[in-house]
Amino acid sequence: MGVVNGMQLAKKSYENYSHENLLSVIQSDFLQFSLQYTSENHGAEFTFDNGISMCLLADGIVAFNHNNKSPTSKSIVLSCGIHGNETAPIEICNQLVNDLVNQKIKTDHRVLFIFGNLDSMPSAQRFIEENLNRLFSKEQSSTSIEGLRATKIMRIVDDFFSAASETADRIHYDLHTAIRPSKNEKFAVYPFLHGKPYSKQQLAFLSACDVNTILLSQSPTTTFSYYSSLNHNANAFTVELGTVMPFGQNDMSKFTAFMATLTELLTKPDVNLPDFGQCNMDIFNVNQVINKHHSDFALHFDDNIANFETFSKGALIASETGCEYRAQHDGEAIVFPNANVAIGQRALLTVIPYAL
Repeated sequence: MGVVNGMQLAKKSYENYSHENLLSVIQSDFLQFSLQYTSENHGAEFTFDNGISMCLLADGIVAFNHNNKSPTSKSIVLSCGIHGNETAPIEICNQLVNDLVNQKIKTDHRVLFIFGNLDSMPSAQRFIEENLNRLFSKEQSSTSIEGLRATKIMRIVDDFFSAASETADRIHYDLHTAIRPSKNEKFAVYPFLHGKPYSKQQLAFLSACDVNTILLSQSPTTTFSYYSSLNHNANAFTVELGTVMPFGQNDMSKFTAFMATLTELLTKPDVNLPDFGQCNMDIFNVNQVINKHHSDFALHFDDNIANFETFSKGALIASETGCEYRAQHDGEAIVFPNANVAIGQRALLTVIPYAL
C-alpha cells in the first residue's frame, strides 16, 4: 500500500517511464501505483488487445472506454477512498481496475474510477486537513489538501459527464464504510432530488447488490453524490458497505453479491434486475439533520451504539449550548452520529420509515 510504519513513501515521477514499463507497473497493482507514483503531466493512454482504452487523468483517477459506440453505453463513475480509512470500497475498486487493466474483464461502458483521498490512505486517516466529502460544491474555495483535491475531482467529473452522449445513463456510486457498526450493515443515501422522481430501477440494482436499506435525503448537501446528481443529472448514491477496517482485514466474502452485480454493470449492456416491488427494502426519510454549532455538542447515547438504533418520541439524543435535540417520532433512528466533527458540520442524522 505504499506504507512503511504508517508513513507514506515519497512519490516517484513516472514521466520518464516507457509506455511498456509504465503499463507493467500499473498492471501489478493500480492502488500501489497511485500511492507511489505521480506525474505533472497526466494523460497517458493505453489501448488493450480487447479494444478497451485507458487514460490516466490524475493520481488515483483513471478512465476506461471501449471502441464500440453502443447506444446502450452508460457513463459510470465509481469513487472510493473519499475518506482514506474506508478501505473495503478501495479494495473493491482496486480489484475492478486490476481486472480491467489485465484484461480479465471487459467493460461495455465508459467508466471513471476515482480513488479520492490518496494522502490520507497510507496512514489510515479519515482526512488530513478537512472532510473531503463536505467540499463538493462549485462555491467552495478551500486551499487545503482536500480542498484542492475536491476541485480537481469536480473538474474531471464535469469533463467525464460532459463527454457522455445525451441519451447515456449517468451513474455515480460513491462507496464508503461507516465509522460505527450498523443494524443495517449495507445502506445507501439517495441525494435530495429537488422534486424529481426516485429511480426504482436504481433501487432494484442496489437491492441486487445486497444494499437493501435506503435513506432519502431531503435537503441539499456538499457531498460527492449530491454534486453528481445536481450538476449532471446522474443517478447518484452514497453507498455504505459496512464498517471501517484496516487494509487487508475486510471480510471480502460480505461483498460477493455487490462485486458480482457491479461487475455485471460494467461488462454487460444491462443488468437483469427484479421488479422493484419484488425487492425487500427498508426505506427511510431523513427527518432531522443535526449540525454542531458549539464546542460542547454532546450525544446522549453510548459511543458503541449502532447506526439505525431507534428512540422513543421525546428521548434526548444530543445537546449543546442553548439547544436540545430530541426524537420527534417513536421509532426515530440515528445514523452517522459523530460529535467530533468541525463546528458547522453535520453531527447526526435521524430517520423515520417511509413507504415509496
